Amino acid sequence: MTVTPANPRAAAQAIDALRRGWAVVLATKAGPLALLPIETADAARLAAFDPAGTAPVLLSAGRAATLKLANQRAAAAPDCPALVERAPWLDFDAATALADPQFDLKTPLKGPYRAIDIDDPNGARWALRLATLAGMLPAFFVLRRGTAEIGITPEDIEAHEDASRLVIAARAHLPVDGAERAEIIAFRTPEMAGEHVALLIGSPNGAPPLVRLHSECLTGDVLGSLKCDCGPQLQAAIHAIAANGWGILLYLRQEGRGIGLINKLRAYALQDQGFDTVDANTRLGFAVDSRNFRVAGQMLTLLGQHQVRLLTNNPEKVAQLQSVGIDVAERVPHKLPPNPHNERYLATKRDRTGHQF
Repeated sequence: MTVTPANPRAAAQAIDALRRGWAVVLATKAGPLALLPIETADAARLAAFDPAGTAPVLLSAGRAATLKLANQRAAAAPDCPALVERAPWLDFDAATALADPQFDLKTPLKGPYRAIDIDDPNGARWALRLATLAGMLPAFFVLRRGTAEIGITPEDIEAHEDASRLVIAARAHLPVDGAERAEIIAFRTPEMAGEHVALLIGSPNGAPPLVRLHSECLTGDVLGSLKCDCGPQLQAAIHAIAANGWGILLYLRQEGRGIGLINKLRAYALQDQGFDTVDANTRLGFAVDSRNFRVAGQMLTLLGQHQVRLLTNNPEKVAQLQSVGIDVAERVPHKLPPNPHNERYLATKRDRTGHQF
């Protein structure tokens, strides 16, 4: 059997197409699966995509559970799929209400809706993963066919996230508040829309550097949001590394625990309705945490650092670094006092996502 090599650029092309509301075809072992994104398409595009009106709706199991749809896999994890049978009342507006939780309190569901068996659950998982990479709601109209200008395979999606393709693109001295002796280094791959950044503080002294993995948070880092502790954590990490004399801050472009800025704001809106951060993410249809910390391991490797002291409360960061060959000699807690706006957020991290303060 001939194996087609992965095309790392295919995922970038597919992401661009989905954001424009165009259909893409995911080629799996079970056959081609045409995907029309519900978030960015419209009724006219649905009519062109599915003139017979038979395309079912693909949702995550977490979203299906929120809607109390009978999932064929009762014990499924949040990133496993559910397929909703196309009914006469399941038009584009009804599908939008199924996909987007902001309409849960505004749009009565017509129904009844029925979840049906998926003949290619692995392909469906890759489709949902592609939506997460695109920063879009994981919801599609799907058809078994191969007609679309943009084609992609699971191997292409995996290649898009291949940390081994990361390279150093530029570096410069950058004095910052709290650490005047610092150097900034930017990393990217040929396919990435954004860049990851390392801030080297102080000078190597023969000891393992104190390292902080900080995921991008526009609202906290730039706007000073009090809903999270990201901004204070960032500043405290810079000061802690400077006080240590030598270390590295890795700034990872993984906004909203990997679901993107727009979906993070959707999660904020759900938190305003009373949901915590875990339930808000699963209600949107995402995994609790979609970040990939293995890219940080490649950044450290490119910087020649294979043993670190890690400034974190998150054991998952330790595990992922160690899985790619970075020796974490010590986990250094990174605890800051709560404020009235983020007390519940911090309690959720402690009680539901395994953070150790």
